[in-house]
Order: sequence, then C-alpha cells, then structure tokens
Amino acid sequence: MGRSYFHLHLVSDSTGETLINVGRAAAAQYEGVSAIEHVYPLVRSAAQLDRVISEIRAAPGLVLYTLVGGDLGERLEEVARETGSPCLSVLRPVHDLLRAYLGAETTARPGAQHMLNAEYFKRIDAMNFTLAHDDGNLPDDLEEADVILLGVSRTSKTPTSIYLANRGLKTTNLPLVPGMPLPPAIERARKPLVVGLFASPERIVQIRQNRLSSLNADESSLYVDRSAVADEITMSRRLFTKNRWPTIDVTRRSIEETAAAIVDLYRDHRLKFIAD
Repeated sequence: MGRSYFHLHLVSDSTGETLINVGRAAAAQYEGVSAIEHVYPLVRSAAQLDRVISEIRAAPGLVLYTLVGGDLGERLEEVARETGSPCLSVLRPVHDLLRAYLGAETTARPGAQHMLNAEYFKRIDAMNFTLAHDDGNLPDDLEEADVILLGVSRTSKTPTSIYLANRGLKTTNLPLVPGMPLPPAIERARKPLVVGLFASPERIVQIRQNRLSSLNADESSLYVDRSAVADEITMSRRLFTKNRWPTIDVTRRSIEETAAAIVDLYRDHRLKFIAD
C-alpha cells in the first residue's frame, strides 16, 4: 500500500512555530500518511489573508490557525466551509478553558508567546553556554552548568544537551572514554545536576556502525566491537553508581523523553541545593 498525502494549511499571525509543532506531532501518529504543509506566517491583515484563501481554494485540505483578530478567523472559517476544508483554531479550546477558569477575558496580542522577555534571553544564554561546553570542552567551568551529562559515545548527549538548553538549562556533556579520567572539577561540582546516560550494547553498536558508515571509516575497531562496547557501558554504570548519580536508559527513549526526565530530576535537585 502506497503512502497517501493531504494538504495541511497552517495560518498564523506570528511565526507559525506553534502550528507547525502541533500539526507535525498529530500527523506523525498516522502511518502511511504525510502532510503537504502550506505555512502562512504573520497573517495580520485582510490582504494577507486573501493570499491564504486563494491557496486553500486551489488545494483544499485541513486548516489549522492561530489568528487573534476575530474578523480574520471568521473569514478563514467561512472559506474553509465553502471549500469543504475542516478548520480549527488551535488555541481557542485552551483560551476557552483559561477564560472559564480565570474568569477573565484574553487580550488580543499577535505573537505574544514569542515576545522578547527574560525567559527568552535565558534560553539564548543557555544555548551559548551549551554549545561552548559540548563534548568535554571547557571542563573547568562545570560549576556554572545547571546539568552535566555523562555517557559513552553515542548515548545522545549532544542532542539532549541542545534540547535542554532550549528549555533554559545550561548543559555540559562529557564523554566517557576508556582510559581517560574525568576532569577533577566534576567531583567538586555541587550546583549542577549530574546525570548518567546509557543504552544497550546492541543499540550503541548499531548507532556507531551507522556513524562509521557515513564517514566511510573502518568498522573493524573496538569502537563497534560488541564485547568492548558492553565493557564500556558496564564501566560507565559502575561510575554512576559509585557517585550516586541518577541514570537514564536512552535505549528506547526519544530525545524529548530523555530531556523531560532530566528536567524533572533537575527540579528536585534544585530544591535540595537551595535548601542546603
């Protein structure tokens, strides 16, 4: 059975980031189906909406939107009905729930969730720190980190670090390499949460083999030897246990799931650190 496609129109008064994430997360649940995305950012006037409407009429499909201007939303829904295109205001159910709970009306501010604020600059600062401290760089700055990730090669340390940085956490990741000691500063670090990442030997070997293949490198080294990899992982887990560092098995976890677990651990760690 071949893959089927549908048109997905994402109409936003801001960057469209919210709609893209929602649309892709939902569409990913359906195997054999792919969305042809039509993204229309910064739609804030009738003239801009007219261009969107012409596209929908040319390729009817599913319409998701975030338009805080009532007239624009009503016009879009009217055209969607005319073309037989199911249409949904993604934020409206959330706004309705908040309004009922808070007993207050919303203030229409296009793109308000992306306004430059302290949280935004915190994420930028965290991202700069994390990129500068990737893969064991600048090990003397460990105490400045919020999170330190440890693990053997190919345990998703770097992508997890980037994801955490986007959540505002300054993250350092250190590789565990046989025969190479960790920087002494990690034993003195008190503010950061140290987390050990590990995976099954089979998973690590598979990822490493794919990595070597992409580089056209020799695949006969200990780097991809199943027994040697198992020893690496055993060594790493002993180290984690010795230092009482929390661990996460990333064998079957997505980056998002791993990061979410680390954020939960960090909240508890932060409370204990402040209490001490």
